[in-house]
Amino acid sequence: MLKLMGVICICLMTLPAVCQSASKYEVATIMAVAPHQAAGDGAAHDVSYEVSLKVGGTIYVVLYTPPLGMDTVKYAAGRELLVLVGEKTITYNDILGQSQNAAILSRKPARQTKQPK
Repeated sequence: MLKLMGVICICLMTLPAVCQSASKYEVATIMAVAPHQAAGDGAAHDVSYEVSLKVGGTIYVVLYTPPLGMDTVKYAAGRELLVLVGEKTITYNDILGQSQNAAILSRKPARQTKQPK
C-alpha cells in the first residue's frame, strides 16, 4: 500500500511538467535603436523607440516605450536578450523578471553574409 501511494505521488508531481505549454524563447540581438516619430503631438514624456531585433534569420522592428521615461535603451545596441515571438508582439522579461510586450511594427529577413573559406 505504501509503494502504491509513493507511485501515485510521483505521478502527480510529474503531471505539471507534462502539461506545460511549449513556449520557445529565443536569443535576440538588439541591432539598432531609433526614436519613434509619433503621428500626433505627443508629450515629451511619452517617448517611444523603434528597436530592431535580430531573432534567427529575421529582423523585427518593435515599438518600445520605456517605463518612467528611462532612456537607457538608446545605449542597448549589441545587447542580447531572450524573447518569445508572437503574431503581433514580442514578449521579453524586464530586469525584474516581469513579462513585457512590445508591438511588432515590421519584420524582414536578415541578410546572410557569406563566410570566407
